Amino acid sequence: MSIQVYGIPSCGTCKKALTWLQDNGINYEFINTRETPPTREQIQNWVKSLSFAPMRNTSGQSYRALGDQKKTWTDERWIDAFTHDAMLLKRPLFVKDGTAVLVGFKDEAVVQEKLGL
Repeated sequence: MSIQVYGIPSCGTCKKALTWLQDNGINYEFINTRETPPTREQIQNWVKSLSFAPMRNTSGQSYRALGDQKKTWTDERWIDAFTHDAMLLKRPLFVKDGTAVLVGFKDEAVVQEKLGL
């Protein structure tokens, strides 16, 4: 099983998720989206798996700066936006065996279920 966690090191939620993974002996690869932004193809696959709504970082400055027009955006427009500004992506984003399975880190039981642990 291969697990990648996409996020930024300074994100408090990412820190909690990574600590939890380490404490539970789960191997993962952390990808810093500031240094290595995801490709358009990756984002398209993530949107296909999760849809765009849960992937939006609605608490971030980048999201708030988009204005009200974002309410009418299509999947394709969100893919464009995520591609151009990875800070619009909610963090952390978990990918298991090449498929996006979860964004965020609130409920450990949900993380266990989605990662198949």
